[in-house]
Amino acid sequence: MAAAGPPAGAARKRRPKAHLAAARAKRARGGGGGGRQLEAGMRGILITCNMNERKCVGEAYSLLGEYGDLLYGPEQFSDQEERLSGSEREEDDEDDVEAALKKEVDQIRASTERKLRRFQSVESGANNVVFIRTRGIEPENLVHHILKDMHTTKKKKTRVILRMLPVSGTCKAFMEDMKKYTETFFEPWFKAPNKGTFQIVYKARNNSHMSREEVIKELAGIVGSLNPENKVDLNNPQYTIVVEIIKNVCCLSVVKDYVLFRKYNLQEVVKSNKEDAQQKPSNVTEEKNSKVVKPEVEEEEEENSKEVKQENKNEGELETKPEGKDMLTV
Repeated sequence: MAAAGPPAGAARKRRPKAHLAAARAKRARGGGGGGRQLEAGMRGILITCNMNERKCVGEAYSLLGEYGDLLYGPEQFSDQEERLSGSEREEDDEDDVEAALKKEVDQIRASTERKLRRFQSVESGANNVVFIRTRGIEPENLVHHILKDMHTTKKKKTRVILRMLPVSGTCKAFMEDMKKYTETFFEPWFKAPNKGTFQIVYKARNNSHMSREEVIKELAGIVGSLNPENKVDLNNPQYTIVVEIIKNVCCLSVVKDYVLFRKYNLQEVVKSNKEDAQQKPSNVTEEKNSKVVKPEVEEEEEENSKEVKQENKNEGELETKPEGKDMLTV
């Protein structure tokens, strides 16, 4: 008579730790909180890096946390949130693997509904691109403050982060959706009596159905319709309209000092340049307060230079030619 083997459920019960560990790892990668992927309706900060996305996320949390606390004060959590966080660390003694996994998933969902962090990493949908969703802050003000400080002090604060672009609004990456959305989105900067010189910078990743020429033409037309005095300036515009399309999501922002801050490149902005002494960064907060209310809607220098050049090459940007592939202007 054959020896009795292990109970049928024994092998199944040996695997819970692996399954639960995988769930926890997935949760950590997603950053917790709401949607795990970039989608229309989100606001935040789009960050490019050079191959090391995990380290990029760590640097982003550190940098944004430092300046976020400085501008908005430390994050505050309720006692309920702290108790919930503590309960998630307790050991799960359930015998049934599926029940244990389901319980942890439910805890994660409950946690994310109650604990909406100021900065949360979500899947961007593109390689070498990180998206940090923000809550309760103005992305353009925070990023401009970071770049202004780094430009002034020339103190390098990151190793793998290349560019840091605020995303003040997102919509579906279809022409009709973009036209409808930007008619309102552009108003705080370009609707009369507001006006300014501008250029449009366009980049698409993992998207083949959008025509960059059409996007530039349509968006420039909308800016012109808001105030005929809005004029194009390819050399040193007052505003740069940044259009970043990833898959079917269009990320939009209107930024100042794009040229002065080296296309919002954190590796380049800390380098000394004679032209910098002749220009002073804008005060975004003061200028924004004067506008209409916006709708709510250390590696070596040589190595850093190589990384930056690679980034520019990947994005098709030419440092001396504003008509480069990705810096499309009208």
